[in-house]
Amino acid sequence: MAVVNKPVDVVIVGFGWTGAIMAMELADAGLQVVALERGDDANTEPNWAYPKVVDEIAQSARNGLLQNLSKTTVTLRHGKDDTAVPYRQIGSFKPGQGVGGAGIHWSGVHSRVMPEELRLKSHVTERYSAKFIPKDMQLQDWGVSYDELEPHFDRFEYVCGTSGQAGNIQGRKIEGGNVFEAPRSRDFPLPPLADPPTSALFAKAVRELGYKPYALPAANASRPYVNSYGCQLGPCNFCGFCSDYGCINYSKASPQTTILPALYRKPNFSLRTNAHVLKVNTDSTGKKATGVTYVDAAGREIEQPASMVVLAAFHLHNVRLMLSSNIGKPYDPETGEGVVGRNFCYQVLNSVNLFFDKNTYINQFMGAGGVGQAIDEFYGDNFDHGPLNFIGGGVIWGRQTGNGPVRGIPLPQGTPGWGSAWKQAVKDNYLHSGRIEAQLSNMAYRGCFLDLDPTYKDAYGSPLLRMTLNWQDNDQRLSEYVGGKLQDIGHAMGAKSMSGRIIKRGTDWDTRAYQSTHINGGTAMGTDPKTSVLNKYLQSWDVPNLFVLGANVFAHGIGYNPTGMVGALAFWAAHNIRSTYLKNPGPMVAK
Repeated sequence: MAVVNKPVDVVIVGFGWTGAIMAMELADAGLQVVALERGDDANTEPNWAYPKVVDEIAQSARNGLLQNLSKTTVTLRHGKDDTAVPYRQIGSFKPGQGVGGAGIHWSGVHSRVMPEELRLKSHVTERYSAKFIPKDMQLQDWGVSYDELEPHFDRFEYVCGTSGQAGNIQGRKIEGGNVFEAPRSRDFPLPPLADPPTSALFAKAVRELGYKPYALPAANASRPYVNSYGCQLGPCNFCGFCSDYGCINYSKASPQTTILPALYRKPNFSLRTNAHVLKVNTDSTGKKATGVTYVDAAGREIEQPASMVVLAAFHLHNVRLMLSSNIGKPYDPETGEGVVGRNFCYQVLNSVNLFFDKNTYINQFMGAGGVGQAIDEFYGDNFDHGPLNFIGGGVIWGRQTGNGPVRGIPLPQGTPGWGSAWKQAVKDNYLHSGRIEAQLSNMAYRGCFLDLDPTYKDAYGSPLLRMTLNWQDNDQRLSEYVGGKLQDIGHAMGAKSMSGRIIKRGTDWDTRAYQSTHINGGTAMGTDPKTSVLNKYLQSWDVPNLFVLGANVFAHGIGYNPTGMVGALAFWAAHNIRSTYLKNPGPMVAK
């Protein structure tokens, strides 16, 4: 029999970026808030103190900050007629676990979205006609506008101490910034990071090709900074240990460095770690959440009653909880009906390694997660898609994130995999190689979805989440087109040879090699309950005291890194809960 805890105002499932933001905002409103995190506690000291933090074996090879796949994982397949198999080794994506979640091991690229992305179906129909949308593509508008979200993008950037240069302040275009970006109310809180060699070479080459490079917005501090919560950041020292790692230097924005020191002082907030949530509990009507049930570190089943439930776990667990809790109608690809699991998307990533002669000195060991130069000429609808016969686009960048020997040393094609020739190639190329990438959007399709696996269960006896996903013709056409631009840029940068991955027509999704943790959709927000799980305020259409956060609310996959959007939506949801919902609990949008 489950132990029943004392009721609270709010229970939050998951304690990464979105959980920390929501906890801070609702505790600040005076509510009694409990956060449940299925992983361990973690903080800069002692978890990422030197020399622990620079241990590539522990963090990159053994995935020290990632989900323990022996306890719970997902199953994968390309199509609905295939047999799904469990994801037993970290490969294509890296779900985080523990306090801070993926907000610990992220790189720090901190982007917004283009306004047309939030009304993509309307925009494509207006510019190209409804016939331009492929038959199996499920485009829809998100239900919220860029103008509504702009103050919350701004808020999140100033909490993070994001480094960058504006390209559009209230409609005034600024050279050196991203002139394609939507209007922002003010500049970034910190100036851009200094360019490492790869970024400088990239910027020079693309400028000569006629493009307009800009410094990537980076949640890696370029200067000392104190945010509105009183949390302090130190300037990045380009140590190269960002992606896969917690920051030794208090330089990368994470819940630990920007929110938790202030949140932990609030007497009306409490955190329970090693608490694996099994389901959201509802009353006899199924229309009201009454709390959650979780398993604690001792294996006991615990009920936590609450007046409001917030799902703020990593994308995949949020979708799984909705399905396991029977909240919302599961998506059926045969009929196209249902919403939970619908609009499941990923992201297409083309990555090209560049090898230069010995007069071009790079040193990939040094770097920072978000540092780089980028171009947006091929993002969103910044170019004419009409003659190209695909929808979507992405950002092209030259980043230098840091690359050690365990994480992998890129070598020219044809290099042996071992022996003296391999050693010589490492010696010849390590200090003279760089990488450029194109990170591209992924649309929603009828045959790409999430559901509960009928065969496999986790250590807690719950069905695993099943992922059905593969690249579609639209994605492959987009990838080929932008991949050609990548190769043009590599030649312009002076590379003597190139190698890497460009997804082309006929290419299946390969789950073995890391690509991106930017998984999207599954509990999409929108204006129509028939095609969305949540309304514009991230409130469940079916259970009004349930709010769901994270990239799982995206209606399609975007080309930018999703964290900026995820954080802005969390502040947006919290703002509307405080200003509207708490005054009159119930649906904020009529169904």
